[in-house]
Amino acid sequence: MSEKEIAALEEGNASSFPYKSNEKTTFCASTDVVLIIQKVFAEAIGTYFLIFIGCGSVAVNKIYESITFPGVCIAWGLIVMVMVYAVGHISGAHFNPAVTITFAIFRHFPYKQVPLYIVAQLLGAILASGTLCLIFDVKAQAFFGTVPTGSNVQSLVLEFVISFLLMFVISGVATDNRSIGELAGIAIGMTILINVLVAGPVSGASMNPARSIGPAIIMNEYKGLWIYIVGPLLGTIAGGFTYNLIRFTEKPLQELTKSSTFMKSVSRART
Repeated sequence: MSEKEIAALEEGNASSFPYKSNEKTTFCASTDVVLIIQKVFAEAIGTYFLIFIGCGSVAVNKIYESITFPGVCIAWGLIVMVMVYAVGHISGAHFNPAVTITFAIFRHFPYKQVPLYIVAQLLGAILASGTLCLIFDVKAQAFFGTVPTGSNVQSLVLEFVISFLLMFVISGVATDNRSIGELAGIAIGMTILINVLVAGPVSGASMNPARSIGPAIIMNEYKGLWIYIVGPLLGTIAGGFTYNLIRFTEKPLQELTKSSTFMKSVSRART
């Protein structure tokens, strides 16, 4: 041991000594990798419980006829809200490949993490669907996936519209610093609830490719599956694009209201 190292120890300046005796070792040395792993894991867990509770309410209602359709709508809205607050600060709480892709397109999410998120979301959906089948012994008539009850065009348009609304709301509460971020979970959960209430009897109100792909794979039911991939993806991209069109400033509301800038901005937006 050199004199310099001995002197450093005597002075208690452990930061200058290259091998700290009290330093904790970590499984992965890279902070970036650890954060990505945490995000992906959070997405998988969030998507798992989203499908387990949401699709579980559908399965229980079909098997036992105990929840009713409004109850199913409430279950979907509540589980989205709960999971947004549970892991939103870790992964962003996408739980939806269409949302992840849209965030990446509009530069709110890094492209390199998109494949990892999509894999985590699909894995969570598949595992949750498998769990439901094991617990409830779901038969074909109690399929908890999404199948068009009307024409394919009707379901495609509905999925586009409700996915548009979902992404429009998400963009407003999650990407605009003028919004009240603490209410994001409530706003997104209520959007899911009203979308399921309107579109559920017709298209199943997927809004989420993972929500449809998971049950389809587990129960081998692929009828109209392309609708629930194309519709939500196009709808979310259009919703994100539209919100960006009406976003007239990036300044926070607190800063704008300090002067007449806010009223001038509103006046310009109206004209």
